[in-house]
Amino acid sequence: MRRLALIALVLLLGLLAYAYREATADPIVRRLAVTLPGWPAGAPPIRALLLSDIHVGGPDMPPERLARIVAQVNALRPDIVLLAGDFISDKRTGTRDYSYPVALAPLKALAPRLGTVAVLGNHDHWKDAAAARSALRAAGIILLDNDAANLGPLAVGGLDDAFTDHADLPVTLARMARLPGAKLLLSHDPDPFADLPPGTTLMVAGHTHCGQIVLPLWGPLSTQSDYGRRYACGVVREGGKTLVVSAGLGTSIVPLRLGAAPDMWVIEMRGR
Repeated sequence: MRRLALIALVLLLGLLAYAYREATADPIVRRLAVTLPGWPAGAPPIRALLLSDIHVGGPDMPPERLARIVAQVNALRPDIVLLAGDFISDKRTGTRDYSYPVALAPLKALAPRLGTVAVLGNHDHWKDAAAARSALRAAGIILLDNDAANLGPLAVGGLDDAFTDHADLPVTLARMARLPGAKLLLSHDPDPFADLPPGTTLMVAGHTHCGQIVLPLWGPLSTQSDYGRRYACGVVREGGKTLVVSAGLGTSIVPLRLGAAPDMWVIEMRGR
C-alpha cells in the first residue's frame, strides 16, 4: 500500500510539473484569415494580433515574461494589437502581486503600426478599474469602455466587461455605426456574441482560458461562460458571424494549464 501511495504521489507531482510547464510556455501563435463587409475601397489587408488574460503575477507571469511575449508580438509585425482584458492576477495561490503600473509597463514596448486597443476584464473591475485605466493610458494604449474608434480601415468597438455587468452592447454598436470602416468588436467575455446583430461580423474575446484545465474524455472543468462550451475556445461561426476566443496568456485560481496552452491570434483581415 505504501508503495502504491508513493507511485501515486510521484505521478501527481509529475502531472503538476507538466501543467506548470504548459502554463509558462511561450504562447502558441494561431492564425485566421477573414473578409469583412464595409472594407474601404482600395484599402490593403491588415493584420491584427489578439492577446487576452495576461494576469500578471507570480509565479507564472512576472513582468519579465510579459516583456518576452511583447517581443514575440513585435516580431510578428501586427498592424493592430487587441488586448481583451484581465491584466493582472489576484489568485490566492500566487506568490507575488504587482501594481498595475509595474505589471503593464512591458506593454509600452508594443509597436503596432495603427495602435493598440484594450478593454477591461472582470478581474480588472474586481481589483482596481481606475488603476487599470491609468496604467493603460500611461502605456499609450487606447482603452474603449463601451466606445469605438477608427484604426485604419476598421471601426473598432470596445465592449466593457459583461461578466461584471459593465457591458453596454447597444451603445457600443451605435458608436461603431457612426464610424466609417469595417466593424470589429473587442470584448473580454465572449457571451455577448449571442446577441450580436448581423451588421458586425467579427468579434474577438478571451475570459474562458479555453477551460485552462481540460481533462481527457471530460473536457474543461469550467469555462466561466453562460453558454458552457459553445463559446469556450477558438473560432466559432454562427449566422454569418465569426467569434475568436483566445486561451489567454496567464492563469486564474492556480498557476497551471492542462490541455489549454497559452496562445495569441494573428487575424488577417481584408475586404471582399
